[in-house]
Amino acid sequence: MTLQQDIVGNAMQMAVVTLQPGQTVYCEAGKFLFKTTNVTMETRLGGPSNPGGQQPQGGAGGRGGMLRQAMGTAMQVGQRALAGESLAFQYFTSTGGEGTVGFAGVLPGEMRALELDGTRAWFAEKDAFVAAESTVDFGIAFQGGRTGMKGGEGFVLEKFTGRGTVIIAGAGNFIDLDPADFGGRIEVDTGCVVAFEEGIRYGVQRVGGLNRQGLMNAVFGGEGLSLATLEGHGRVILQSLTIESLANALRKAQGGDKQGPTGGLFSTNAG
Repeated sequence: MTLQQDIVGNAMQMAVVTLQPGQTVYCEAGKFLFKTTNVTMETRLGGPSNPGGQQPQGGAGGRGGMLRQAMGTAMQVGQRALAGESLAFQYFTSTGGEGTVGFAGVLPGEMRALELDGTRAWFAEKDAFVAAESTVDFGIAFQGGRTGMKGGEGFVLEKFTGRGTVIIAGAGNFIDLDPADFGGRIEVDTGCVVAFEEGIRYGVQRVGGLNRQGLMNAVFGGEGLSLATLEGHGRVILQSLTIESLANALRKAQGGDKQGPTGGLFSTNAG
């Protein structure tokens, strides 16, 4: 059953979802806005593939199933804790007719509804996830140590698999690109990557060499030492505003800019 949703607004978009009787959608804690009274809300630690709270029946087999379920839930929660994600999901189910639920991201910007057909996964930056049908599985993809530590988005990406609709959000405006249209490879500010399809190769490279121009890029260019690289054929979603640039603008407006005239390598921003 396709999720009926409408993304509304401009500077701070929201997703208004219409649920059919018995249909369930879940969101990350903190992304819920409103619901109609015939929509039930339940908070669980487990994801849709291991929801928690649904206990197997029976004797020893039932107890074994309960133990496996508890261990699976603990692993999911542990992964999300390491990734800095919310530990719980909120589930919304319509009862007694159509119901309506509203969701939003946490930053001024756009939202996208991605349709998964079961053949390709999607990967997204941390905190991009807003809501999804219960037929979509939410997971954590750990990047390799070197890539993760160099990239502005850290070690982890959100991973969506299964069939159905998943809604993501980012900062500023979105642009959809396919690296295949640009010679097979694009280089991006590490904070501008929102999401990309499975099959796209994601990496991080140094900005220039260890020479005069490379140091000029790092010190005065404001990009630091690394750029994200996206290669292959598939859909890539980028955002025009990064969390770091938004935080720096707010700090500067409050008289607390610590980057100085050069930014980049000389930035003293600790977080």
